[in-house]
Amino acid sequence: MGFLDKLKKGLLGEEAAPAAKADAALSVGAVAKGNAIPMADIPDPAFSQGFVGFCCGIEPEDGKVYAPVDGVVSQVPDTLHAVGMESEGMELLVHCGVDTVDMKGQGFTMLVKEGQRVKKGDPIIVMDLEVIRAAGHPTTIITAVTNSDDFAKVEPAATGPVQVGDEVLKAAKK
Repeated sequence: MGFLDKLKKGLLGEEAAPAAKADAALSVGAVAKGNAIPMADIPDPAFSQGFVGFCCGIEPEDGKVYAPVDGVVSQVPDTLHAVGMESEGMELLVHCGVDTVDMKGQGFTMLVKEGQRVKKGDPIIVMDLEVIRAAGHPTTIITAVTNSDDFAKVEPAATGPVQVGDEVLKAAKK
């Protein structure tokens, strides 16, 4: 075996890949185009105080909501206002609006189902911002890492204007 073959095997072999994976940080993308806000500014104490896990919010420009990561849809409630996802050991909740569970699905169109694989940037929900506002609810979309304690750290990566897919949270594995 020549030098290049040995080099390739060392860099691409089965033993090298898991070590690189274990040290990798996980990136969570913006679920909507809009204005990213820090956790403390989310207008819901369950989220702003971290009871659901470390999170961030987006004040959306439109009602289109996209997958923040490549993963699997793990939960779709009957109220259609949220999606649970799993990706590389990270459990995420994308929650559309504040106290919108009370709307019992009105103003939401779910585009995914439990067990479905999605790619970062795939459409997952459409929310009718006018219907939500008319019902008296903030339209903030919250992305929470519900198993934040399983990571060495979860931290914000952006605030202010964001496009779909821009990194808004990053998590470092333990």
